[in-house]
Amino acid sequence: METKDYTQDGTVDLRGRPVLASRTGKWKACSFLVGYEALERMAFYAVSSNLVNYLTTQLHEDNVSAVRNVNNWSGSVWITPILGAYIADTYLGRFWTFTVSSLIYSMGMIMLTMAVSFKSLKPKCTNGICNKASTSQIAFFYSSLYIIAIGSGGTKPNISTFGADQFDDYNPQEKQLKVSFFNWWMFSTFLGALVATLGLVYIQENLGWGLGYGIPTVGLLLSLIIFYIGTPIYRHKVSKARSPARDLIRVPTAAFMNRKHQLPDNPSELHEYEPQYYISSGKRQVLHTPMFRFLDKAAIKDSAGHSNSLCTVTQVEGTKLIFGMVMIWLVTLIPSTIWAQINTLFVKQGTTLDRKLGPSFEIPAASLGSFVTLSMLLSVPMYDQYFVPFMRKRTGNRRGITLLQRLGIGFLIQVSAIAIAYAVEVRRMHVIKVHHIFGFKEVVPMSIFWLLPQYVLLGVADVFNAIGLLEFFYDQSPEDMQSLGTTFFTSGIGVGNFLNSMLVTVVDKITGRNGSKSWIGDNLNDCHLDYYYGFLLIISLLNLGAFLWASSKYIYKREIMEVKDDSDQIEGKAIGTPSLGLQV
Repeated sequence: METKDYTQDGTVDLRGRPVLASRTGKWKACSFLVGYEALERMAFYAVSSNLVNYLTTQLHEDNVSAVRNVNNWSGSVWITPILGAYIADTYLGRFWTFTVSSLIYSMGMIMLTMAVSFKSLKPKCTNGICNKASTSQIAFFYSSLYIIAIGSGGTKPNISTFGADQFDDYNPQEKQLKVSFFNWWMFSTFLGALVATLGLVYIQENLGWGLGYGIPTVGLLLSLIIFYIGTPIYRHKVSKARSPARDLIRVPTAAFMNRKHQLPDNPSELHEYEPQYYISSGKRQVLHTPMFRFLDKAAIKDSAGHSNSLCTVTQVEGTKLIFGMVMIWLVTLIPSTIWAQINTLFVKQGTTLDRKLGPSFEIPAASLGSFVTLSMLLSVPMYDQYFVPFMRKRTGNRRGITLLQRLGIGFLIQVSAIAIAYAVEVRRMHVIKVHHIFGFKEVVPMSIFWLLPQYVLLGVADVFNAIGLLEFFYDQSPEDMQSLGTTFFTSGIGVGNFLNSMLVTVVDKITGRNGSKSWIGDNLNDCHLDYYYGFLLIISLLNLGAFLWASSKYIYKREIMEVKDDSDQIEGKAIGTPSLGLQV
Protein backbone atom coordinates (compact mmCIF):
# COMPACT_ATOMS: atom_id res chain seq x y z
CA MET A 1 0.00 0.00 0.00
CA GLU A 2 1.48 3.36 -0.98
CA THR A 3 2.04 5.99 1.72
CA LYS A 4 -0.09 8.52 -0.10
CA ASP A 5 -3.18 6.36 0.55
CA TYR A 6 -2.89 7.14 4.25
CA THR A 7 -3.73 10.45 5.90
CA GLN A 8 -0.82 12.88 5.83
CA ASP A 9 -1.43 14.46 9.25
CA GLY A 10 -0.40 11.34 11.17
CA THR A 11 -3.89 10.42 12.39
CA VAL A 12 -4.46 6.81 13.49
CA ASP A 13 -7.30 4.49 14.41
CA LEU A 14 -8.27 3.55 17.96
CA ARG A 15 -5.49 0.92 18.05
CA GLY A 16 -2.82 3.40 16.95
CA ARG A 17 -2.52 2.16 13.35
CA PRO A 18 -2.29 4.57 10.36
CA VAL A 19 -5.66 5.09 8.66
CA LEU A 20 -6.63 5.14 5.02
CA ALA A 21 -7.77 8.56 3.87
CA SER A 22 -10.47 7.13 1.60
CA ARG A 23 -12.17 5.02 4.27
CA THR A 24 -12.05 7.22 7.34
CA GLY A 25 -12.81 10.72 8.54
CA LYS A 26 -14.37 13.58 6.57
CA TRP A 27 -18.14 14.08 6.64
CA LYS A 28 -18.71 10.31 6.68
CA ALA A 29 -17.33 10.22 10.24
CA CYS A 30 -18.69 13.62 11.20
CA SER A 31 -22.27 12.55 10.45
CA PHE A 32 -22.19 10.39 13.60
CA LEU A 33 -20.71 13.24 15.62
CA VAL A 34 -23.30 15.70 14.34
CA GLY A 35 -26.05 13.23 15.28
CA TYR A 36 -24.62 12.97 18.78
CA GLU A 37 -24.37 16.75 19.12
CA ALA A 38 -27.99 17.38 18.15
CA LEU A 39 -29.32 14.95 20.77
CA GLU A 40 -26.86 16.02 23.48
CA ARG A 41 -27.69 19.69 22.97
CA MET A 42 -31.39 18.81 23.14
CA ALA A 43 -30.72 17.31 26.59
CA PHE A 44 -28.68 20.27 27.75
CA TYR A 45 -31.11 22.96 26.62
CA ALA A 46 -34.06 20.98 28.00
CA VAL A 47 -32.47 21.61 31.40
CA SER A 48 -30.98 25.09 30.98
CA SER A 49 -33.79 26.82 29.03
CA ASN A 50 -36.43 26.46 31.73
CA LEU A 51 -34.31 25.97 34.84
CA VAL A 52 -35.05 29.44 36.20
CA ASN A 53 -38.79 28.65 36.14
CA TYR A 54 -38.29 25.31 37.88
CA LEU A 55 -36.33 26.99 40.66
CA THR A 56 -38.98 29.67 41.21
CA THR A 57 -42.14 27.59 40.75
CA GLN A 58 -41.09 24.17 42.09
CA LEU A 59 -38.29 24.89 44.56
CA HIS A 60 -39.80 28.31 45.42
CA GLU A 61 -36.63 30.38 45.16
CA ASP A 62 -36.85 34.17 44.74
CA ASN A 63 -35.97 35.73 41.36
CA VAL A 64 -32.51 37.01 42.26
CA SER A 65 -31.50 33.70 43.88
CA ALA A 66 -32.86 31.71 40.92
CA VAL A 67 -31.05 33.88 38.36
CA ARG A 68 -27.85 33.66 40.40
CA ASN A 69 -28.10 29.87 40.74
CA VAL A 70 -28.83 29.37 37.04
CA ASN A 71 -25.87 31.58 36.11
CA ASN A 72 -23.56 29.82 38.57
CA TRP A 73 -24.52 26.41 37.19
CA SER A 74 -24.27 27.56 33.58
CA GLY A 75 -20.91 29.13 34.37
CA SER A 76 -19.70 25.83 35.79
CA VAL A 77 -20.91 23.95 32.72
CA TRP A 78 -18.81 26.22 30.51
CA ILE A 79 -15.76 26.45 32.84
CA THR A 80 -15.20 22.73 33.54
CA PRO A 81 -14.12 22.11 29.90
CA ILE A 82 -10.75 23.66 30.86
CA LEU A 83 -10.03 20.59 32.98
CA GLY A 84 -11.51 18.20 30.40
CA ALA A 85 -9.40 19.69 27.62
CA TYR A 86 -6.22 19.57 29.70
CA ILE A 87 -6.77 15.89 30.51
CA ALA A 88 -7.40 15.15 26.83
CA ASP A 89 -4.37 17.06 25.51
CA THR A 90 -1.99 15.80 28.19
CA TYR A 91 -3.11 12.31 29.22
CA LEU A 92 -6.09 10.43 27.76
CA GLY A 93 -6.70 11.94 24.32
CA ARG A 94 -10.01 13.29 23.09
CA PHE A 95 -11.81 9.96 22.54
CA TRP A 96 -11.19 8.40 25.96
CA THR A 97 -11.72 11.65 27.85
CA PHE A 98 -15.05 11.97 26.08
CA THR A 99 -15.96 8.35 26.88
CA VAL A 100 -15.39 8.67 30.65
CA SER A 101 -17.07 12.09 30.81
CA SER A 102 -20.14 10.98 28.88
CA LEU A 103 -20.82 8.32 31.53
CA ILE A 104 -20.68 11.00 34.26
CA TYR A 105 -22.94 13.25 32.17
CA SER A 106 -25.49 10.45 31.73
CA MET A 107 -25.49 9.71 35.46
CA GLY A 108 -26.23 13.38 36.20
CA MET A 109 -29.17 13.44 33.78
CA ILE A 110 -30.63 10.26 35.28
CA MET A 111 -30.33 11.72 38.79
CA LEU A 112 -31.93 14.99 37.68
CA THR A 113 -34.87 13.12 36.16
CA MET A 114 -35.29 11.30 39.46
CA ALA A 115 -35.13 14.62 41.37
CA VAL A 116 -38.07 16.09 39.45
CA SER A 117 -40.08 12.83 39.29
CA PHE A 118 -40.08 11.20 42.72
CA LYS A 119 -42.35 12.78 45.34
CA SER A 120 -39.82 12.18 48.11
CA LEU A 121 -37.30 14.36 46.26
CA LYS A 122 -39.70 17.29 45.70
CA PRO A 123 -41.32 19.80 48.11
CA LYS A 124 -44.73 18.68 49.38
CA CYS A 125 -47.84 20.66 48.47
CA THR A 126 -51.16 20.63 50.39
CA ASN A 127 -54.27 22.41 49.07
CA GLY A 128 -52.15 24.48 46.70
CA ILE A 129 -49.74 25.56 49.44
CA CYS A 130 -46.22 24.23 48.94
CA ASN A 131 -43.46 23.87 51.47
CA LYS A 132 -39.95 25.01 50.68
CA ALA A 133 -37.59 22.28 49.53
CA SER A 134 -35.75 20.49 52.35
CA THR A 135 -31.98 20.55 52.65
CA SER A 136 -31.69 16.97 51.37
CA GLN A 137 -33.96 17.68 48.39
CA ILE A 138 -31.96 20.76 47.45
CA ALA A 139 -28.69 18.84 47.90
CA PHE A 140 -29.82 16.00 45.61
CA PHE A 141 -31.15 18.39 42.95
CA TYR A 142 -28.03 20.55 42.82
CA SER A 143 -25.74 17.51 43.03
CA SER A 144 -27.44 16.24 39.86
CA LEU A 145 -26.91 19.58 38.13
CA TYR A 146 -23.24 19.80 39.02
CA ILE A 147 -22.56 16.18 38.06
CA ILE A 148 -23.90 17.19 34.63
CA ALA A 149 -21.50 20.16 34.69
CA ILE A 150 -18.53 17.88 35.46
CA GLY A 151 -19.53 15.42 32.72
CA SER A 152 -20.04 18.10 30.10
CA GLY A 153 -16.61 19.46 31.02
CA GLY A 154 -15.05 16.43 29.39
CA THR A 155 -17.42 16.10 26.44
CA LYS A 156 -17.87 19.71 25.35
CA PRO A 157 -14.25 20.67 24.46
CA ASN A 158 -13.36 17.32 22.93
CA ILE A 159 -16.29 16.44 20.70
CA SER A 160 -16.04 19.51 18.43
CA THR A 161 -12.25 19.29 18.15
CA PHE A 162 -12.54 15.55 17.55
CA GLY A 163 -14.87 16.40 14.68
CA ALA A 164 -12.39 18.89 13.24
CA ASP A 165 -9.68 16.20 13.50
CA GLN A 166 -11.58 14.17 10.90
CA PHE A 167 -10.28 16.55 8.20
CA ASP A 168 -6.64 16.37 7.08
CA ASP A 169 -5.07 19.84 6.99
CA TYR A 170 -2.39 18.49 4.66
CA ASN A 171 -5.02 17.60 2.06
CA PRO A 172 -6.27 20.72 0.23
CA GLN A 173 -9.70 19.20 -0.51
CA GLU A 174 -10.27 18.14 3.10
CA LYS A 175 -8.98 21.45 4.42
CA GLN A 176 -11.58 23.23 2.29
CA LEU A 177 -14.30 20.93 3.67
CA LYS A 178 -13.29 21.87 7.22
CA VAL A 179 -14.12 25.52 6.50
CA SER A 180 -17.81 24.55 6.60
CA PHE A 181 -17.49 22.08 9.48
CA PHE A 182 -17.97 24.52 12.35
CA ASN A 183 -20.98 26.13 10.65
CA TRP A 184 -22.78 22.82 10.30
CA TRP A 185 -21.59 21.64 13.69
CA MET A 186 -23.32 24.60 15.30
CA PHE A 187 -26.33 23.98 13.05
CA SER A 188 -26.80 20.60 14.75
CA THR A 189 -26.47 22.36 18.11
CA PHE A 190 -29.22 24.79 17.14
CA LEU A 191 -31.42 21.92 15.95
CA GLY A 192 -31.19 20.20 19.33
CA ALA A 193 -31.87 23.48 21.12
CA LEU A 194 -34.94 24.08 18.95
CA VAL A 195 -36.51 20.76 19.92
CA ALA A 196 -35.83 21.54 23.58
CA THR A 197 -37.23 25.08 23.59
CA LEU A 198 -40.26 24.32 21.40
CA GLY A 199 -41.31 20.86 22.57
CA LEU A 200 -39.65 19.87 25.83
CA VAL A 201 -40.27 23.17 27.60
CA TYR A 202 -43.99 22.83 26.84
CA ILE A 203 -43.98 19.23 28.11
CA GLN A 204 -42.26 20.31 31.33
CA GLU A 205 -44.84 22.97 32.15
CA ASN A 206 -47.96 21.16 30.95
CA LEU A 207 -47.36 17.39 31.13
CA GLY A 208 -44.85 17.16 33.95
CA TRP A 209 -41.22 17.88 34.72
CA GLY A 210 -40.40 14.19 35.02
CA LEU A 211 -41.45 13.51 31.42
CA GLY A 212 -39.84 16.78 30.28
CA TYR A 213 -36.48 15.67 31.68
CA GLY A 214 -36.92 11.95 31.02
CA ILE A 215 -37.19 12.36 27.24
CA PRO A 216 -33.87 14.24 26.87
CA THR A 217 -32.20 11.73 29.21
CA VAL A 218 -33.19 8.92 26.85
CA GLY A 219 -32.05 11.14 23.96
CA LEU A 220 -28.63 11.55 25.56
CA LEU A 221 -28.21 7.79 25.94
CA LEU A 222 -29.26 7.35 22.30
CA SER A 223 -26.71 9.98 21.23
CA LEU A 224 -23.92 7.92 22.79
CA ILE A 225 -25.01 4.85 20.83
CA ILE A 226 -24.90 6.92 17.63
CA PHE A 227 -21.43 8.21 18.52
CA TYR A 228 -19.94 4.76 19.12
CA ILE A 229 -21.40 3.30 15.93
CA GLY A 230 -18.95 5.51 14.03
CA THR A 231 -15.88 4.28 15.95
CA PRO A 232 -14.36 2.18 13.08
CA ILE A 233 -14.07 5.21 10.77
CA TYR A 234 -12.89 7.84 13.25
CA ARG A 235 -9.44 9.39 12.97
CA HIS A 236 -7.46 10.08 16.16
CA LYS A 237 -4.68 12.64 16.45
CA VAL A 238 -1.53 11.58 18.26
CA SER A 239 -0.11 14.14 20.66
CA LYS A 240 3.41 15.13 19.61
CA ALA A 241 4.30 16.70 22.94
CA ARG A 242 4.47 15.06 26.36
CA SER A 243 2.91 18.01 28.16
CA PRO A 244 1.69 20.56 25.60
CA ALA A 245 0.78 23.22 28.16
CA ARG A 246 4.20 23.36 29.84
CA ASP A 247 5.48 25.92 27.32
CA LEU A 248 2.99 28.39 28.79
CA ILE A 249 5.18 28.43 31.92
CA ARG A 250 8.53 27.65 30.35
CA VAL A 251 8.59 30.42 27.73
CA PRO A 252 7.66 33.37 30.03
CA THR A 253 10.12 32.06 32.63
CA ALA A 254 12.93 31.86 30.07
CA ALA A 255 12.06 35.32 28.73
CA PHE A 256 12.27 36.71 32.27
CA MET A 257 15.63 35.00 32.86
CA ASN A 258 16.95 36.57 29.63
CA ARG A 259 15.32 39.95 30.26
CA LYS A 260 18.68 41.79 30.32
CA HIS A 261 19.77 40.39 26.94
CA GLN A 262 19.39 42.45 23.78
CA LEU A 263 17.08 41.07 21.06
CA PRO A 264 18.74 40.63 17.66
CA ASP A 265 17.59 42.93 14.87
CA ASN A 266 16.84 39.95 12.64
CA PRO A 267 14.41 37.34 14.07
CA SER A 268 16.20 34.65 12.04
CA GLU A 269 19.03 34.86 14.59
CA LEU A 270 16.73 33.47 17.29
CA HIS A 271 16.92 29.80 18.20
CA GLU A 272 14.93 27.45 15.95
CA TYR A 273 15.28 23.85 14.80
CA GLU A 274 16.22 23.01 11.25
CA PRO A 275 13.26 22.35 8.88
CA GLN A 276 14.24 18.67 8.73
CA TYR A 277 13.31 18.32 12.42
CA TYR A 278 9.73 19.34 11.70
CA ILE A 279 9.57 17.10 8.63
CA SER A 280 10.72 14.02 10.53
CA SER A 281 8.68 14.72 13.68
CA GLY A 282 5.47 15.64 11.85
CA LYS A 283 5.18 18.85 13.84
CA ARG A 284 4.36 22.23 12.33
CA GLN A 285 6.84 25.09 12.39
CA VAL A 286 5.29 28.42 13.40
CA LEU A 287 6.80 31.54 11.86
CA HIS A 288 7.94 34.54 13.89
CA THR A 289 5.54 37.45 14.50
CA PRO A 290 6.25 40.87 16.09
CA MET A 291 3.44 40.47 18.65
CA PHE A 292 4.51 40.31 22.35
CA ARG A 293 8.18 40.78 21.42
CA PHE A 294 9.32 40.50 25.05
CA LEU A 295 8.69 36.73 24.80
CA ASP A 296 11.27 36.49 21.99
CA LYS A 297 13.96 36.72 24.65
CA ALA A 298 13.17 33.11 25.52
CA ALA A 299 14.83 32.11 22.21
CA ILE A 300 17.96 34.28 22.43
CA LYS A 301 21.21 32.49 21.68
CA ASP A 302 24.40 33.17 23.65
CA SER A 303 27.61 34.45 22.12
CA ALA A 304 28.59 30.93 21.08
CA GLY A 305 25.39 30.55 19.13
CA HIS A 306 23.63 28.32 21.65
CA SER A 307 20.26 28.96 23.24
CA ASN A 308 20.29 29.87 26.92
CA SER A 309 16.75 28.70 27.33
CA LEU A 310 16.32 25.85 24.83
CA CYS A 311 13.09 27.50 23.67
CA THR A 312 12.54 27.64 19.93
CA VAL A 313 10.76 30.32 17.92
CA THR A 314 7.91 27.83 17.38
CA GLN A 315 7.55 27.32 21.14
CA VAL A 316 7.66 31.08 21.73
CA GLU A 317 5.07 31.70 19.02
CA GLY A 318 2.80 29.07 20.56
CA THR A 319 2.88 30.99 23.83
CA LYS A 320 2.28 34.24 21.95
CA LEU A 321 -0.81 32.68 20.38
CA ILE A 322 -2.20 31.87 23.83
CA PHE A 323 -1.46 35.42 25.04
CA GLY A 324 -3.16 36.83 21.94
CA MET A 325 -6.19 34.61 22.43
CA VAL A 326 -6.43 35.76 26.05
CA MET A 327 -6.57 39.34 24.75
CA ILE A 328 -9.48 38.44 22.44
CA TRP A 329 -11.09 36.26 25.14
CA LEU A 330 -11.32 39.18 27.55
CA VAL A 331 -13.49 41.17 25.14
CA THR A 332 -15.89 38.23 24.69
CA LEU A 333 -16.98 38.25 28.34
CA ILE A 334 -19.53 41.06 28.06
CA PRO A 335 -21.17 39.48 24.96
CA SER A 336 -21.42 36.23 26.96
CA THR A 337 -23.10 38.19 29.76
CA ILE A 338 -25.67 39.48 27.26
CA TRP A 339 -26.27 35.91 26.07
CA ALA A 340 -26.92 34.83 29.67
CA GLN A 341 -30.10 36.95 29.68
CA ILE A 342 -31.85 34.53 27.30
CA ASN A 343 -32.35 31.81 29.92
CA THR A 344 -32.79 34.12 32.91
CA LEU A 345 -34.21 37.65 32.83
CA PHE A 346 -35.72 37.35 29.34
CA VAL A 347 -37.68 34.31 30.54
CA LYS A 348 -38.89 36.00 33.74
CA GLN A 349 -39.77 39.12 31.71
CA GLY A 350 -41.85 36.95 29.38
CA THR A 351 -43.84 35.46 32.27
CA THR A 352 -45.30 38.93 33.00
CA LEU A 353 -46.67 39.40 29.46
CA ASP A 354 -49.77 38.13 27.65
CA ARG A 355 -48.77 34.66 26.46
CA LYS A 356 -52.13 33.47 25.12
CA LEU A 357 -52.30 32.12 21.60
CA GLY A 358 -55.96 31.40 21.04
CA PRO A 359 -58.63 30.81 23.69
CA SER A 360 -56.90 27.99 25.59
CA PHE A 361 -53.23 27.73 24.56
CA GLU A 362 -50.58 29.66 26.50
CA ILE A 363 -46.98 29.90 25.26
CA PRO A 364 -44.36 28.93 27.87
CA ALA A 365 -42.10 31.96 28.35
CA ALA A 366 -38.97 29.85 27.86
CA SER A 367 -40.24 28.66 24.47
CA LEU A 368 -39.58 32.08 23.01
CA GLY A 369 -35.94 31.05 23.09
CA SER A 370 -36.79 28.81 20.15
CA PHE A 371 -36.76 31.92 17.97
CA VAL A 372 -33.07 32.35 18.79
CA THR A 373 -32.57 28.85 17.48
CA LEU A 374 -34.83 29.29 14.46
CA SER A 375 -32.99 32.42 13.38
CA MET A 376 -29.72 30.49 13.73
CA LEU A 377 -31.01 27.55 11.71
CA LEU A 378 -32.09 29.86 8.91
CA SER A 379 -28.95 31.98 9.03
CA VAL A 380 -26.31 29.23 9.02
CA PRO A 381 -27.16 27.82 5.54
CA MET A 382 -27.47 31.36 4.16
CA TYR A 383 -24.10 32.28 5.66
CA ASP A 384 -22.37 29.12 4.44
CA GLN A 385 -23.95 28.80 1.00
CA TYR A 386 -24.35 32.43 -0.05
CA PHE A 387 -22.48 34.91 2.14
CA VAL A 388 -19.14 33.05 2.22
CA PRO A 389 -18.92 32.38 -1.57
CA PHE A 390 -20.04 35.98 -2.29
CA MET A 391 -17.38 37.48 -0.01
CA ARG A 392 -14.72 34.94 -1.06
CA LYS A 393 -14.86 36.28 -4.63
CA ARG A 394 -14.29 39.82 -3.39
CA THR A 395 -11.73 39.26 -0.67
CA GLY A 396 -9.85 36.16 -1.76
CA ASN A 397 -10.17 34.85 1.79
CA ARG A 398 -11.29 31.20 1.88
CA ARG A 399 -13.64 32.06 4.77
CA GLY A 400 -15.06 35.07 2.95
CA ILE A 401 -14.11 37.38 5.81
CA THR A 402 -11.52 37.01 8.54
CA LEU A 403 -12.38 35.34 11.80
CA LEU A 404 -12.20 38.59 13.76
CA GLN A 405 -14.31 40.43 11.21
CA ARG A 406 -16.94 37.74 11.75
CA LEU A 407 -16.80 38.30 15.50
CA GLY A 408 -17.03 42.06 15.11
CA ILE A 409 -20.20 41.81 13.02
CA GLY A 410 -21.74 39.45 15.59
CA PHE A 411 -20.93 41.74 18.50
CA LEU A 412 -22.41 44.73 16.65
CA ILE A 413 -25.67 42.84 16.02
CA GLN A 414 -25.72 41.83 19.68
CA VAL A 415 -25.43 45.47 20.78
CA SER A 416 -28.46 46.19 18.57
CA ALA A 417 -30.34 43.35 20.26
CA ILE A 418 -29.77 44.64 23.79
CA ALA A 419 -30.73 48.15 22.62
CA ILE A 420 -34.06 46.75 21.40
CA ALA A 421 -34.47 44.80 24.66
CA TYR A 422 -34.04 48.07 26.54
CA ALA A 423 -36.60 49.85 24.33
CA VAL A 424 -39.14 47.01 24.74
CA GLU A 425 -38.73 47.05 28.52
CA VAL A 426 -39.27 50.84 28.54
CA ARG A 427 -42.49 50.15 26.60
CA ARG A 428 -43.52 47.44 29.11
CA MET A 429 -42.98 49.82 32.02
CA HIS A 430 -45.08 52.44 30.25
CA VAL A 431 -47.97 49.96 29.78
CA ILE A 432 -47.70 49.01 33.47
CA LYS A 433 -47.94 52.66 34.47
CA VAL A 434 -50.90 53.41 32.18
CA HIS A 435 -52.89 50.38 33.40
CA HIS A 436 -51.84 50.76 37.04
CA ILE A 437 -50.44 47.25 37.24
CA PHE A 438 -48.33 46.52 40.31
CA GLY A 439 -49.41 43.04 41.42
CA PHE A 440 -46.95 40.15 41.41
CA LYS A 441 -49.12 37.89 39.24
CA GLU A 442 -50.92 40.51 37.17
CA VAL A 443 -50.50 40.05 33.43
CA VAL A 444 -49.29 43.09 31.51
CA PRO A 445 -51.64 43.67 28.51
CA MET A 446 -48.79 43.46 26.05
CA SER A 447 -48.05 40.49 23.79
CA ILE A 448 -45.02 38.36 24.57
CA PHE A 449 -44.12 38.66 20.89
CA TRP A 450 -42.82 42.14 21.64
CA LEU A 451 -39.74 40.25 22.86
CA LEU A 452 -39.35 38.49 19.51
CA PRO A 453 -36.91 40.98 17.83
CA GLN A 454 -34.34 40.73 20.61
CA TYR A 455 -34.43 36.92 20.48
CA VAL A 456 -34.11 36.84 16.68
CA LEU A 457 -31.24 39.32 16.60
CA LEU A 458 -29.34 37.38 19.27
CA GLY A 459 -29.75 34.27 17.13
CA VAL A 460 -28.36 36.01 14.04
CA ALA A 461 -25.52 37.46 16.13
CA ASP A 462 -24.63 33.99 17.35
CA VAL A 463 -24.13 32.74 13.80
CA PHE A 464 -21.32 35.26 13.59
CA ASN A 465 -19.84 35.32 17.07
CA ALA A 466 -20.51 31.87 18.63
CA ILE A 467 -19.44 29.89 15.55
CA GLY A 468 -16.71 32.42 14.84
CA LEU A 469 -15.32 32.11 18.37
CA LEU A 470 -15.31 28.31 18.28
CA GLU A 471 -13.46 28.30 14.94
CA PHE A 472 -11.13 31.13 15.97
CA PHE A 473 -9.92 29.46 19.15
CA TYR A 474 -9.53 26.07 17.44
CA ASP A 475 -7.74 27.54 14.42
CA GLN A 476 -5.39 29.82 16.37
CA SER A 477 -4.40 27.35 19.10
CA PRO A 478 -0.94 25.73 19.08
CA GLU A 479 -1.08 22.38 17.32
CA ASP A 480 -0.92 20.22 20.48
CA MET A 481 -3.35 22.36 22.50
CA GLN A 482 -6.43 22.53 20.29
CA SER A 483 -8.75 20.94 22.86
CA LEU A 484 -7.42 23.32 25.48
CA GLY A 485 -7.67 26.16 22.96
CA THR A 486 -11.36 25.64 22.35
CA THR A 487 -11.96 26.03 26.08
CA PHE A 488 -11.35 29.72 25.51
CA PHE A 489 -14.74 29.57 23.79
CA THR A 490 -16.48 27.62 26.56
CA SER A 491 -14.79 29.40 29.46
CA GLY A 492 -15.74 32.79 28.00
CA ILE A 493 -19.40 31.76 28.16
CA GLY A 494 -18.86 30.40 31.67
CA VAL A 495 -17.22 33.54 32.99
CA GLY A 496 -19.94 35.58 31.26
CA ASN A 497 -22.55 33.66 33.26
CA PHE A 498 -20.63 34.19 36.50
CA LEU A 499 -20.25 37.86 35.62
CA ASN A 500 -24.00 38.15 35.06
CA SER A 501 -24.63 36.42 38.39
CA MET A 502 -22.36 38.92 40.10
CA LEU A 503 -23.91 41.90 38.31
CA VAL A 504 -27.47 40.83 39.20
CA THR A 505 -26.52 40.34 42.85
CA VAL A 506 -24.56 43.60 43.15
CA VAL A 507 -27.16 45.68 41.27
CA ASP A 508 -29.96 44.22 43.42
CA LYS A 509 -28.12 45.01 46.66
CA ILE A 510 -27.02 48.51 45.65
CA THR A 511 -30.31 49.65 44.13
CA GLY A 512 -32.45 48.00 46.81
CA ARG A 513 -30.67 49.31 49.89
CA ASN A 514 -32.23 51.76 52.35
CA GLY A 515 -35.71 50.71 51.30
CA SER A 516 -35.28 51.82 47.66
CA LYS A 517 -36.93 50.00 44.76
CA SER A 518 -34.52 47.37 43.39
CA TRP A 519 -33.94 47.25 39.64
CA ILE A 520 -34.36 43.46 39.76
CA GLY A 521 -36.99 42.51 42.34
CA ASP A 522 -39.24 39.51 42.84
CA ASN A 523 -42.08 41.57 41.37
CA LEU A 524 -40.94 42.53 37.88
CA ASN A 525 -44.05 44.69 37.55
CA ASP A 526 -42.74 46.95 40.28
CA CYS A 527 -39.03 47.33 39.63
CA HIS A 528 -36.70 48.89 37.02
CA LEU A 529 -35.48 46.13 34.74
CA ASP A 530 -35.22 48.81 32.03
CA TYR A 531 -32.41 50.48 34.00
CA TYR A 532 -30.52 47.19 34.14
CA TYR A 533 -30.87 46.67 30.38
CA GLY A 534 -29.69 50.25 29.83
CA PHE A 535 -26.64 49.48 31.98
CA LEU A 536 -25.92 46.38 29.86
CA LEU A 537 -26.24 48.47 26.69
CA ILE A 538 -23.64 50.97 27.92
CA ILE A 539 -21.06 48.34 28.87
CA SER A 540 -21.71 46.51 25.55
CA LEU A 541 -20.86 49.66 23.60
CA LEU A 542 -17.68 50.17 25.64
CA ASN A 543 -16.75 46.52 25.10
CA LEU A 544 -17.27 46.85 21.34
CA GLY A 545 -14.68 49.63 21.32
CA ALA A 546 -12.29 47.43 23.31
CA PHE A 547 -12.82 44.59 20.81
CA LEU A 548 -11.94 46.85 17.87
CA TRP A 549 -8.71 47.85 19.62
CA ALA A 550 -7.76 44.25 20.50
CA SER A 551 -8.51 43.08 16.95
CA SER A 552 -6.24 45.74 15.48
CA LYS A 553 -3.36 44.41 17.61
CA TYR A 554 -3.91 40.71 16.99
CA ILE A 555 -1.67 38.87 14.50
CA TYR A 556 -2.86 35.54 13.10
CA LYS A 557 -0.88 32.31 13.32
CA ARG A 558 1.39 31.48 10.40
CA GLU A 559 2.67 27.93 10.09
CA ILE A 560 4.88 25.99 7.72
CA MET A 561 3.32 22.67 6.82
CA GLU A 562 5.32 20.05 4.98
CA VAL A 563 2.94 18.50 2.47
CA LYS A 564 3.36 16.10 -0.39
CA ASP A 565 2.30 17.07 -3.87
CA ASP A 566 1.31 14.67 -6.64
CA SER A 567 4.95 13.91 -7.49
CA ASP A 568 5.66 12.96 -3.85
CA GLN A 569 8.08 15.87 -3.46
CA ILE A 570 8.04 17.48 -0.04
CA GLU A 571 7.08 21.10 -0.20
CA GLY A 572 6.99 23.65 2.63
CA LYS A 573 3.95 25.88 2.59
CA ALA A 574 3.33 28.78 4.93
CA ILE A 575 -0.30 29.02 5.84
CA GLY A 576 -2.01 31.75 7.75
CA THR A 577 -4.32 34.69 7.55
CA PRO A 578 -3.65 38.39 7.24
CA SER A 579 -1.71 40.06 10.00
CA LEU A 580 -4.31 42.55 11.19
CA GLY A 581 -7.48 41.14 12.63
CA LEU A 582 -9.88 43.52 10.89
CA GLN A 583 -8.17 43.50 7.55
CA VAL A 584 -8.94 41.07 4.76
